[in-house]
Amino acid sequence: MTNYRLRFVRPLLNWQRLIAAVVTSSLVSSNFWIHPAQAQVTAYCQLPEAARQEKEILLQSALKGNQDAQNRYQELLNRHAQQLQECRNRTWPQVQAIWLRLYPCDIQSGGLDKIMDRIVNQGYNQVYVEVFYDGQVLLPTAANPTIWPSVVRTPGSERIDLLAQAIQKGRERGLKVYAWMFTMNFGYSYGQRPDRQSVLARNAKRETSLYVVDNASQVFVDPYNLQAKRDYYQLVNEVIRRRPDGVLFDYVRYPRGLGSASVVARVQDLWIYGDAAQQALLQRALNKKGLEVIRRYISKGHLSVADIQAADKLYPDETEPLWQGRTPPPPPPQKEAMPSAAQRQPRLQWELWQLSVAHALQGVLDFVALGAWPVQRQGMQAGAVFFPDANQTVGQGYDSRLQPWDRFPPTLEWHPMSYAACGNTSCITALIQRVVKYASPGTQIIPAIAGVWGQPISNRPSLEAQMQAIRQVAPQVRGVSHFAFSWQEPQLERERQSCRLR
Repeated sequence: MTNYRLRFVRPLLNWQRLIAAVVTSSLVSSNFWIHPAQAQVTAYCQLPEAARQEKEILLQSALKGNQDAQNRYQELLNRHAQQLQECRNRTWPQVQAIWLRLYPCDIQSGGLDKIMDRIVNQGYNQVYVEVFYDGQVLLPTAANPTIWPSVVRTPGSERIDLLAQAIQKGRERGLKVYAWMFTMNFGYSYGQRPDRQSVLARNAKRETSLYVVDNASQVFVDPYNLQAKRDYYQLVNEVIRRRPDGVLFDYVRYPRGLGSASVVARVQDLWIYGDAAQQALLQRALNKKGLEVIRRYISKGHLSVADIQAADKLYPDETEPLWQGRTPPPPPPQKEAMPSAAQRQPRLQWELWQLSVAHALQGVLDFVALGAWPVQRQGMQAGAVFFPDANQTVGQGYDSRLQPWDRFPPTLEWHPMSYAACGNTSCITALIQRVVKYASPGTQIIPAIAGVWGQPISNRPSLEAQMQAIRQVAPQVRGVSHFAFSWQEPQLERERQSCRLR
């Protein structure tokens, strides 16, 4: 966070102990199975319509039991995978990814094949499969030890592992498959559990995030809560047992409030009033006087002159209240009196506000580190998804999301959601330039943009126009992702959401 004092970066809870406890613009001249001499290719490694239709026909025939069609279909998949790899190696962006949500309907025979084929057809070489969202997980009900319900709950499908199948189907086509999962947003179902009420993030009114967002599926947890860490760590481990190529952590932040609540300017508005977060904040004190003024500040929302006088009287042997990251002013010369409580009050109150904000931020950083650690330990890529404008000061306060992405380590992939909509590319590239400005050398930045191919949508230019603009302002960026598959295949999306499973 660009304007916060985060000098006490060491985490309050050593999460490792917790873990131990618990081309150019076209494809290569291709030899498509049908009419190889006529096969033409388009920009961004996309397959021509004839090749797409041929693959679709062979798939449908193979699903009906035609072994010859199955063999030819498999040969075509292998050929397209090789062509895709060769094209992406020489075509910017080298990584072209797409975001994908799966549904129970996708367990139908050929469902995943159809989806993955269409992804390859558009020149993508990576797919980000959503595995934890809206309080449910993409794990089979018969092998789901987590606290969340499974996405697929159709009777008879208890052992169908849609995530494992998606990883397999993607790799058969030359795709890298990442697991994309929510992080501090545990979902509505979690928030309704009587045994998890103490886990939820709360403000000074003891409200949960349900009181400040317009989406009931969003329920945020206290990142300092031990139970939240245990639940999430178990989930991450179940996901990486399926061996995805990487894991992307989304919702690495606090909720964004509505209207004026989108800015936090008072300590009472911070999500640090859960029992665990409060206790962790108090433990940042380095002496008794520091503990006393922190306790008074967060309980009342301000620090009065009388509070300082009371702390001085309680602990006369201590000069200044101390806490992690605080550098007190130098003591006065020997013959001069200590500044009065009234003189010290403005600075102390301001420093306590900065401490409280930094404490909230540190919870986010610790929590994403907890999730990323088992992923990276297995040699997989880990990445963080974030809003480039969610770490800013706003007037006298801060963006309520308090997303300290500028302090994410370069060992994580950075996936800035560059979804600005202003009718042209200027607002989109401005977000990406801001991220590049704060990224350490060697940080892999893969912007996420929203749109469709070949035409503007939702006040945003086409994907091609956005990518060309990104390349001009940030040539060091080697990867771009597109939100989302549902935008590009709206008819198929509707079919996948409303099918009848027998």
